[in-house]
Amino acid sequence: SIYPVDSIPQRKNYSLHSFYTPATLILAGVIANGHSEESIKNEVREERNNFIPRFHTHIDDYLQFSPIAVAYGLDALGIHAKTDIMNRTVILVKGEAMALTTANLLKKATHTLRPDGSSYNSFPSGHTTQAFAAATFLNEEYHDRYPWMPYASYTLASSVGLLRVANNRHYISDVLVGAGIGYLSMKLAYLTHQYKWGSVKRNHKRH
Repeated sequence: SIYPVDSIPQRKNYSLHSFYTPATLILAGVIANGHSEESIKNEVREERNNFIPRFHTHIDDYLQFSPIAVAYGLDALGIHAKTDIMNRTVILVKGEAMALTTANLLKKATHTLRPDGSSYNSFPSGHTTQAFAAATFLNEEYHDRYPWMPYASYTLASSVGLLRVANNRHYISDVLVGAGIGYLSMKLAYLTHQYKWGSVKRNHKRH
């Protein structure tokens, strides 16, 4: 392992750089979320209906959680994550709670009809929020070991968002804002974590 068994990652300092990506995603989603027929979200929906009107898959229901399974799976196989399992799990729970609570509050507040007309909870995309929160978790734990991990994790998360649009369950604006919320929530969970769990036991090992 490249990480000492008895080490605990130090809490990172806040940096504006951490907020550039989610801010860009959310802003892009807001810009795309016009109500006119010429708005970006409606143009994308029209293209979808023209080219793949009958497309439907359930794979996005499972892919949204896959980065979490990969993170714990790699650790179980002996490819150790950056953070010990207790602190890692607490961070994951906090990040997920922030992401999904924010997404659900926005769904209720905006009351937006889905493009397929099935319900009024389109904005933002919960699947995409979940996928980007999970991808950020996987990336935080393994990007130091594997420099390609950001590309793999966020490509996987992006595929969930694209599938939500292809399934006609969400507009592109829903997906972009959901991606920003998921990314930002998990980043904040890492940035604010105090790494208290397991510290006594680990310090004891040093004596």
